[in-house]
Amino acid sequence: QVQLVESGGGLVQPGGSLRLSCVASGIIFSSNAVGWYRQAPGKQRDWVASITRTGFTNYVDSVKGRFTISRDNAKNTVYLQMNSLKPEDTAVYYCNTFQGRTYWGQGTQVTVSS
Repeated sequence: QVQLVESGGGLVQPGGSLRLSCVASGIIFSSNAVGWYRQAPGKQRDWVASITRTGFTNYVDSVKGRFTISRDNAKNTVYLQMNSLKPEDTAVYYCNTFQGRTYWGQGTQVTVSS
């Protein structure tokens, strides 16, 4: 059974940092591309960043230079380091991957507010 579990969210002031983690079980993350998405209240879920199995990364323009996606294959974990956070980054953040079907985690709340 494939399971993705996100963690690391919380309340942070503008300009602060958080590191999100996405731990996988039942699937070998290193064999798959992994993506981070976010969904703000009342809005659709949007793609934020992704990393291929070979380590190529890509980001939505609004987070380029502030967010970094990385993976630790030994821990079967993908991270999203978020720096210089802004109030508009407030959302529930989800990780996903595809292996025969798309798998999502339950999400972790990130709130950027003073």
